[in-house]
Amino acid sequence: MAKLNPKDFIITRKRKKYRFALFHNSPLCFEQEEWDKTWQPSVIEVGAGTGLFSVALAELYPDKRFTAIDIKGDRLQTGARLAEEKGLTNVRFLRTRADQLSDLFTPHSLESIWVTFPDPFPKSRSGARRLTYPTFLRIYKDLLTKRGALYLKTDARDLFTWSLEQLVAEKWQIDELSFDLHESELADDYKILTTFETRWTGEGIVTNLVKVLPPR
Repeated sequence: MAKLNPKDFIITRKRKKYRFALFHNSPLCFEQEEWDKTWQPSVIEVGAGTGLFSVALAELYPDKRFTAIDIKGDRLQTGARLAEEKGLTNVRFLRTRADQLSDLFTPHSLESIWVTFPDPFPKSRSGARRLTYPTFLRIYKDLLTKRGALYLKTDARDLFTWSLEQLVAEKWQIDELSFDLHESELADDYKILTTFETRWTGEGIVTNLVKVLPPR
């Protein structure tokens, strides 16, 4: 077994600190306590990672506002830098937890909520941390307009089927569904690749997608 070099950990820490510095120096990036609640988006992406999916949507729809949300600012700065390079002013990047969303956005104000490739925490030990757990679904419901929609993209089939069960139990209405998004005839917007998809789609891993409407 190869020996671990302590210098590798030092380099990794330095890179992470550098990426956090980029996050804090970007005019498009915000910590939770810095968030301007008057800047209301139409669409948010929860668990956005690098936020590149939100950047692509913001470029396609310049008349709408987008917010990419993740707990890791060192990831979000990647999307923020690209948005700055493209001169986009309709997308922002927010470092916060999903359970804090109700404190940051106006009730019934969002047109869409995207949950993209969330961490498939083991349901036996950490099911409540899954971003499609009923606690989160109720938060999303309270944030969406009556005609709004929640979208879930994931390659984790177990998480996906479990999420469908939670959605049905919470009385969400399934509007569109695919167990192989990129071979389906669903909208091209849905097929915009996240950083995660770009990495794994070439290896034959399929993307599952569901669009659901809030309970009435």
